[in-house]
Amino acid sequence: MSSVAGSAVAERTDGGKPGGEKLGGDSADSAFLVSRYGGRAPRYTSYPTAVQFSADVGAADYAAWLAALRPQDGPASLYLHIPFCDRMCWYCGCHTAVVNRRKPIEDYVGNLLREIDIVAAALPHRLSASAVHFGGGTPNMLAPSEFAAILDRLRARFDFTADAEIAVELDPRLLTPEWVKTAAAAGMNRASLGAQDFQPDVQQAINRIQPYELVRAAAAELRQAGVVSLNLDLMYGLPRQTLVSLESTIDQAISLNPERLSLFGYAHVPWMKAHQKLIREDELPEAILRYEMQRRAAEILGARGWTRLGLDHFANPADSLARAAADGRMRRNFQGYTTDNATTLIGFGASAIGALPQGYVQNASAVPKWREKIVAGELPVVRGVSATADDKFRAEIIERLMCDLGVDLADVCARHGRALDELAYAWPRLDEMAADGLLVRRGPVIEAKPIGRDFIRSIATVFDAYLDAEAARHSLGV
Repeated sequence: MSSVAGSAVAERTDGGKPGGEKLGGDSADSAFLVSRYGGRAPRYTSYPTAVQFSADVGAADYAAWLAALRPQDGPASLYLHIPFCDRMCWYCGCHTAVVNRRKPIEDYVGNLLREIDIVAAALPHRLSASAVHFGGGTPNMLAPSEFAAILDRLRARFDFTADAEIAVELDPRLLTPEWVKTAAAAGMNRASLGAQDFQPDVQQAINRIQPYELVRAAAAELRQAGVVSLNLDLMYGLPRQTLVSLESTIDQAISLNPERLSLFGYAHVPWMKAHQKLIREDELPEAILRYEMQRRAAEILGARGWTRLGLDHFANPADSLARAAADGRMRRNFQGYTTDNATTLIGFGASAIGALPQGYVQNASAVPKWREKIVAGELPVVRGVSATADDKFRAEIIERLMCDLGVDLADVCARHGRALDELAYAWPRLDEMAADGLLVRRGPVIEAKPIGRDFIRSIATVFDAYLDAEAARHSLGV
């Protein structure tokens, strides 16, 4: 374990309060930090981020990158995007659409199976797969037989490892016993339930009505079917939320005994997602209250024995993700924090993103355009970005900051054949952050202080060569 990873774990195992330091802080100090470091910043699920994707990288590049994969590159991860929902949640930032008929879904599944075949044909050899993730949208909009058919096709084209994780994001409002039973029989062993918030007035404000008892029943069905790892997605910064109501939601979530909890800050980006205009901005918490929600949630979960991971994930200390964090092995990708160490992620479906050693690719986001490519027998990638040596260097720094809350820059420079002096531009900004109490810098070693964890995205921006702070179209940093 590196010294940086070890110190980060020491912070986490005490609920984010090393040495008895109070997690909260003076409200005036909090207001200062939020005003100074709480601006818009990438979530850094990749670097370069999707903002840098362009049509300069397309299907021909993807084909060449797939053809260059070698057996020694190890197992791949597979992601399947299901862009359909039964109704639109107003907070949603995903690529999805509301459908009320079966035909669009049936057609989509048929083309998804074709895409799997097209990608497999572009590979130089049969790949193994260590993880499969169904996201959306709402994957359980698929009929049980459709879900099973997709996994059957994947197994026909890829060799699943014996311990392959098959994870599915689920909407508990649509989950049926038949769906759970079929999915579990097909191999689903991990599930994530979208809970967001259990308070009726908050649910009304975001157009997602799902009582606690409904979610409890869904969790029980998944457990009975043999799902070994359950995650609950919660959100803060939602309209009508208060510190008291958020604490109630957290207690209800814990009562379901999940292995993991995700606590995401609501990203209000109505210029990108028009349906978010249906959320009344005067009902959104102001910046300082939003920040206090994040802090209070972390404090509550720490006091109840949960391990805080990176920025916004929490886990039972015995969970594999918590163990990976303790060993400095936790990774960050488009699904958030993960134990997945695959260097290749293959995305299937409209808008799906893939990651390969050479860079990132993204399929056409609009289903008609994606379908057109598939019907023509083409890879449906329409944009992406090639990762330069400098990108990979910065990506490692940013990922370690996001995962370990610290990084030894000398070690990273040595691995990439770079001189430490090349990072001299960062010292003044890092020292400024240190003076504001966010981090400690000991030469090339950076370690976020407890309060700095909340602003780790802002700390990471120091190493982002592409970020234009004034023109950034990202979500708030806290």
